[in-house]
Amino acid sequence: MQVTLVILKPSAVQRGLMGEVVSRFEKKGIQIVGLKMLCLSDEILEEHYSHIKEKPFYGRVKDSMQASPVVVMALKGVDVVNVVRKLAGVTNGREAQPGTIRGDYSMSVQENIIHASDSIETANVELSRFFDKNEIHDYPLHNIQSLYAPDEY
Repeated sequence: MQVTLVILKPSAVQRGLMGEVVSRFEKKGIQIVGLKMLCLSDEILEEHYSHIKEKPFYGRVKDSMQASPVVVMALKGVDVVNVVRKLAGVTNGREAQPGTIRGDYSMSVQENIIHASDSIETANVELSRFFDKNEIHDYPLHNIQSLYAPDEY
């Protein structure tokens, strides 16, 4: 099973969509193994967005991500990185398909409700950035036989 990182951005927090987004993951059968609210520091944002730090729009991204606390989640499941990315939808909310989180709740590229790790490798790096090892929990999922065939997990 994979574990991935999801950030509910200030646009989700400010609009009162946290429960709705979390509920979508739970209804899909994805296990929440870590969850917390925090304010993002300049340092953590520079690290998280190091790939765009020199771009002219980085200041806008930083301001947006510091507009309110965010919720970070560690999510676990079979092929969960890919599944979460599909549930999130494409980055631009105006282009995201209805039924996806961004397609249903976003009209923006920037204020697009959610960040989701784009690969297993990225997820591992991002999870360690936002969670200590003791904050990600390994516990049995009692309904696992209802979610997967025995040879899938």
